[in-house]
Amino acid sequence: MVQRLLPVAKVFSGRAAGRLGATELHVLNHPLVEHKLTVLRDKNTPSSIFRELVSELVMLEAYEATRNLSVVAAPIETPVAPMTGKKLAEPRPIIVPVLRAGLGMLDGMTRLMPTAEVGFLGMKRDEEHPTQQVTYANRLPEDLSGRQCFLIDPMLATGGTLVAATHYLAERGAKDVTAINIIAAPEGIKFVEEHIDPSIEFKVVVCAVDEKLNDKCYIVPGLGDAGDRLYGVID
Repeated sequence: MVQRLLPVAKVFSGRAAGRLGATELHVLNHPLVEHKLTVLRDKNTPSSIFRELVSELVMLEAYEATRNLSVVAAPIETPVAPMTGKKLAEPRPIIVPVLRAGLGMLDGMTRLMPTAEVGFLGMKRDEEHPTQQVTYANRLPEDLSGRQCFLIDPMLATGGTLVAATHYLAERGAKDVTAINIIAAPEGIKFVEEHIDPSIEFKVVVCAVDEKLNDKCYIVPGLGDAGDRLYGVID
């Protein structure tokens, strides 16, 4: 059964999709995703297994997220005959993990797209103003014009980080941005819908949309703090 998020949702090959203003939303619906996500959520799952599951889930998401990658013709010769295949176009796609939790998703993305470049963006939530972000690190090209950008961050909670990160890329010329999150909250999706720059070709791919945010802006039922579960608690 395909999960439907919105009245306008359309069904495409076993996944749910819909338009959220300028945003295209895809929710994966697959037995392997559901199984792995259940183990990921379990509080008794150790960090080593948690990291492995995150990587596996991201690879499944990346297959959907990269559906519209730009390609060019590539003449080659097989052992039997010449032919024209396809290769990823230049400039190469760029993967941007949002530190620190996004690093746990990087391995899964680079396994699927080993030729992609990787940038880094450090953002953290302002705890007094949850939809506002503080940028503390940046390792990105100054010009992202013509680049297909993939933002990776496990949780889409309030939506503030995702909007801020997307606009940060847009300030450098990015016009094609895909966000890959494992779990999203309805409040975060709504915030993205209302605040993302409509001039950006923007897509969100998630494994699941959960029930709500709690009073601490954590996703319920969620999976806890993804960064802590990946790397341990930092005091």
